[in-house]
Order: sequence, then structure tokens, then C-alpha cells
Amino acid sequence: MALIYVAVGGAVGAMCRYLVGSLINKFNTGDFPFPTFAINISGSFLMGVWIGVMALMLPGRAKELHLLLAIGVLGGYTTFSTFSLESYMLIEKGLWSQAAFYMIGSVTLSISALFAGMWLLRSING
Repeated sequence: MALIYVAVGGAVGAMCRYLVGSLINKFNTGDFPFPTFAINISGSFLMGVWIGVMALMLPGRAKELHLLLAIGVLGGYTTFSTFSLESYMLIEKGLWSQAAFYMIGSVTLSISALFAGMWLLRSING
């Protein structure tokens, strides 16, 4: 059942990402990736709101709703919201060095990995 919650939520989140991105792109005339920027920020905000609601109002249904909404919908909408939550959790626990490594490492290594993947593909294709 857990996979169904995640799958349904993920489909809804991915559709929302597409719709929000398409709407923003109608007004985006420059090169800055405003759709992704806005989706990452709004997804992180929604994750914060959701975690608060879940803790305060819905502790009995927390597992199913977390699978559906946090992992599914927000995960399909943006994984940046999960990154933001996990960063917060490390800071909240006082694990400052782990939080810094996670945040800086995730961003720099992910971008580096993208460049490495593109370089690999280009070198294979000549």
C-alpha cells in the first residue's frame, strides 16, 4: 500500500511541477531558470507547512499522509523540498558539520556530477 501512496502522490506532484513550470515559463523571457527556482522554493515552503500540520494536527494518520503528500506529491514536485527538510533536521539535532557537508556537498557534487555525466556522454560521442 505504501508504494501506491507514493506513486499516486508522485504522479500528482509531477503534474503540478509541469503546470507550475509551464505557467511561469509564459512570463519568463530571460535565461534564468525561474520555474525550477520557484518550484524548489515553493516546494520547500510546502514541506515546512506540511511537517507542521502533520506534527500538530494529524499524528494518527502521519505515516500514510507523509507517504502520499511529503514523499509522493512534494517529492514529485521537487526533491529540493526533501533536501531542505533533511538539512533542517540535521541543524535541529545540532549536527552542524554534517548539515554543512550535506548542504554544500549536495549542491556542489550534484552540479559536478551533472557536468561529469555530460562530459562522459560527449567524449563517448566524439
